[in-house]
Amino acid sequence: MTAPSKVPSSSHLGVRPGRSHKGRRFPVSDGAPVEVIEDGPSIAGRLMVLGAMATIKPFLTVGSYAPKLPWPWGLLDFAARILKPAPGTVRATISLPHCTAQLVRAAGVLPADGNRSVVLYLHGGAFLTGGVNTHGRLVTALSKTADSPVLVVNYRMIPKHSVGTALDDCFDAYKWLRETGYEPDQIVLAGDSAGGYLALALAERLQAEGINGYEGETPAAIATMSPLFEIDNEARADHPNTRTDAMFPPKAFHALVELIDEAARRNTKDGRPEEVYEPLDHIEPGLPRTLIHVSGSEVLLSDARKAARLLAAAGVPVEVRIWPGQMHVFQLGAPAVSEASRSIKQIGEYIREATW
Repeated sequence: MTAPSKVPSSSHLGVRPGRSHKGRRFPVSDGAPVEVIEDGPSIAGRLMVLGAMATIKPFLTVGSYAPKLPWPWGLLDFAARILKPAPGTVRATISLPHCTAQLVRAAGVLPADGNRSVVLYLHGGAFLTGGVNTHGRLVTALSKTADSPVLVVNYRMIPKHSVGTALDDCFDAYKWLRETGYEPDQIVLAGDSAGGYLALALAERLQAEGINGYEGETPAAIATMSPLFEIDNEARADHPNTRTDAMFPPKAFHALVELIDEAARRNTKDGRPEEVYEPLDHIEPGLPRTLIHVSGSEVLLSDARKAARLLAAAGVPVEVRIWPGQMHVFQLGAPAVSEASRSIKQIGEYIREATW
C-alpha cells in the first residue's frame, strides 16, 4: 500500500481512525474459485431477453459485418439523457485531464469526502458507446446498496481513441479519488462488460506502478457484471454460449477485436503502435478480491470462468455468481427484473463488506 505521505496533493491523506472489524461474509481463496448458481429467470427476465433478441441482436449482427462504417455510437449516451434520475439522486461533474467523470450518490448516501468508501465505476459498451447517462439508473442503485458515492468515468472510446487511452482516463479518475482523500482500501473498482476489462487492467497497473511513480497499491476489491476480461477471441469463439447469447451474434467479437487492433495501431508512442493489453496474461498474487456476476447463457461466461480460475490460482479470493437465462448486463433491467435488483444488492453487500 502506498504510504499516505507519498501522495502530497491531498490534505486529507493520513492515518484514518480505526474501524471496528466484523467477521467476513465472503470466502478467502483456497486456490479455487467459488461458483454459485442463482435461480432461473423470472417472467420479466425472460421478456427482457426476448426484447434484446428482437432489437439489440439484429442491430449488432448488421454492425458486425461492417464495423468500420461511421456508426453513430455516441448517440446512445446522448439519447439516454432523457432518462430521469431516481428521486433524490445527487450528481456532480468532475473534470479529469482528458475527459469528464460524474460523481453520483443515491438519496441518503453521504458525500464523497474521503472518509468512507467509494466506488470507481467503469461503464460497459464494448469500448465504443455508453456513459453516465446509459448507466445512470444502474449506478444510482449500486450507490444505494453499497451506501457509497460512485464515480463514473466518461473515458475516451474507440474507434477515435484506443483502449489504452481509456485505461489512462480510468487511472486519472482513480488518482483523483486518492487526491481527494481516499485510501486504497476504501476504493472499489467496479464495471460491466468492457468495464470489467478496465477494472482488472487498472488494478494490475496500480499493483505494478502505484500512482505518482511510487510503489504499487491495491484497491479494496473488484466487482464486475458480465465482464469482458480479454480482447483475444479464441477461447470465447468456441464457447457453446455463442449459440444462446441473447445480445451478441457470433461475429460480434471478431469485429470488436478488429476495431480495437486498428485503434491501437493508430495510437503511436515513440513511433510504435500501442500494444493491445491482455489483463489475463498479467495476473499476479496480491490483486484485489474479485466478484463476478454473469449470465449463464451469455458468451462472456467464458471470460468469467477463465478469469476466476487464473485469479484463484494466484491466491486471489474470487467468487462467480451465475444467473441462468439472463441477458448480458441484465442488471440494467432493475427494478423491473427482480433478479437484476437482487444481483445489485449482492454486489452492494460485497462492496460494503470489502471496505469495512
